[in-house]
Amino acid sequence: MYKYLFGPVPSRRLGMSLGVDLVPKKVCSLDCVYCEVGHTTKLTTERKEYIPFDKVISELEHYFKNNPNPDYITFSGSGEPTLNSRIGDVLQFIKQKKPDIPVAVLTNGTLLYDKKVRNELLDANVILPSLDAATEITFRKINCPAPQLTVEKYIKGLIDFRNEFSGQIWLEVFIIPGYNDNIDDLKALKKVFKDIKPNHIQLNTLDRPGTVADIHAASQEELKKIVDYWKLDHVEIITAAPERKSIQSYRKDAETAILGTITRRPCTVVDLGKILGLHINEINKYLDVLEAEGKIEADRQERGVFYKIKS
Repeated sequence: MYKYLFGPVPSRRLGMSLGVDLVPKKVCSLDCVYCEVGHTTKLTTERKEYIPFDKVISELEHYFKNNPNPDYITFSGSGEPTLNSRIGDVLQFIKQKKPDIPVAVLTNGTLLYDKKVRNELLDANVILPSLDAATEITFRKINCPAPQLTVEKYIKGLIDFRNEFSGQIWLEVFIIPGYNDNIDDLKALKKVFKDIKPNHIQLNTLDRPGTVADIHAASQEELKKIVDYWKLDHVEIITAAPERKSIQSYRKDAETAILGTITRRPCTVVDLGKILGLHINEINKYLDVLEAEGKIEADRQERGVFYKIKS
């Protein structure tokens, strides 16, 4: 059982993706209201070796020797991966050991204002940053950033990275009705898209509860209206969770284990991780599918969101 690697997980965008988690739960520069991992416990922009480089490399070496190559190796996990000051060294190790496996980085993009961070990511194949707002008020309302971050600094980092990076940038925009789906916010986002020049803009919304009780998912119709309003040919709507079942890496045994566990008693995502020995991000992939299929339901309680069999 690996501590810092997880999966491969069933990802529609990245196929069979091996996750590399470089920060503890939940060290992040944002505390987004929609985060499925939960509230940020350490809100920071301080970079350091949160997970020791040698321990990550040891697990990667063992994985490479004992498993077939995944479709992607993806830096993601319990928080913001670019906060780990050795992310560039881990990326170089992967490129030397497995040059044919593409590397993706799932990042909120807030640290790209730092030239050092941008340089460390230049050898990645795909960067998947997020940008949910282009105005300061909405940025603070949705993303609840570390105090020193501003939306201007954030956007400039994305633009500077685009000018330096030769790989693919897939920009994710998370739509929350009542927060960032008004004309002013949509217009401001469209304006900065022209400067960031992402290869793809991926529109997403909630699959399951976030950290704030009153938010809800945008409908497919609402997302389609946003696509039509922007009139950009490289915007796509992230498809529904059940389609993950068609991906080769989808594990029925993981789904069965989750259902068997919450049949006995309701559990939080953290509970399920401890019981089943799976990473939070991996569990979230299966919960998305099970909830979309109507097999389970969420119940928000004082200790967090509990999942139980739908009655």
